Amino acid sequence: MNNIRYELATFAGGCFWCMVKPFEELPGIISVLSGYTGGHLENPSYEDVCSKKTGHFEAVQVRFDPDSLSYNSLLETFWRQIDPTNPNGQFVDLGQAYKTAIFYHNQEQKNWAERSKEALEKSKRFRGPIVTEILPATTFYPAEDYHQDYYRKFPLRYGAYRQGSGRDTFLKEHWSKDDQEKEALKSKLTVMQYEVTQNRGTEPPFQNEYWDNDREGIYVDVISGEALFNSLDKFDSGCGWPSFSKPIQPERVIEKPDFSHSMRRTEVVSTRSEAHLGHVFADGPKPTGLRYCINSASLRFIPKENLTEEGYGEYQRFFDNNLKE
Repeated sequence: MNNIRYELATFAGGCFWCMVKPFEELPGIISVLSGYTGGHLENPSYEDVCSKKTGHFEAVQVRFDPDSLSYNSLLETFWRQIDPTNPNGQFVDLGQAYKTAIFYHNQEQKNWAERSKEALEKSKRFRGPIVTEILPATTFYPAEDYHQDYYRKFPLRYGAYRQGSGRDTFLKEHWSKDDQEKEALKSKLTVMQYEVTQNRGTEPPFQNEYWDNDREGIYVDVISGEALFNSLDKFDSGCGWPSFSKPIQPERVIEKPDFSHSMRRTEVVSTRSEAHLGHVFADGPKPTGLRYCINSASLRFIPKENLTEEGYGEYQRFFDNNLKE
């Protein structure tokens, strides 16, 4: 890791518990640290900051590889986590510590931030003006250990807080696909494909297209066409849905905690299309020990003999290598 060239980016988006996971899911992220910045007291504690007398923001400092991830991508992720029109805080949390800000570490970051804010303002996505500040980065003080990776350490408490805060409801309202896009998607997909990918539905086990498909090829996102899974990683788990030990590339999918139906599971979502795919369980075969249980309705299968014809010739090597072995 010491040989990796990295840069820093710092964002204040209200409660820092909610700002870690969205950045950690991005490819090229080295670390995401919760902390305090922008105030006048050295080494503040959480209690100091909550007193509203230190001038600090709750923030996250992102360490990233600029060769794998652009600063502009970080900005796009940041905007999609917040209400940039609220000058008093974020959702249920009000006060100086919960205001939004972008802290730039160099002139290039400042330029990108200003352009990004201007573009968001012009988009008219929000009714009010964009009030998120763009400020020079100052000393960043890491928060106490129990605040770090809070969503991992205390998933139930985190899930309850996030749901109750109103953040997700707001984000869904302002960033979900508009009606025109939804209608276009409905015309492209079957009823089951739409229900699974857009409404997090589940198709019947043993009564879906690919649960027992044993042909060689790849499985792509039914919406975006992104290659997601390889038949060489498919196995019969007996569950009635297609099961894979791993995705073609880890960054092609996003894993999210899922507390629906009074269960604690990990949802699998397509990175590019944001379509619901299924869930991942820790009961798969070695070496990964994982079982990606995926709905057939979220996938399209391309047999190996059609890869080049359909524009996926780069994946032919998997099957050529398999023959050599």
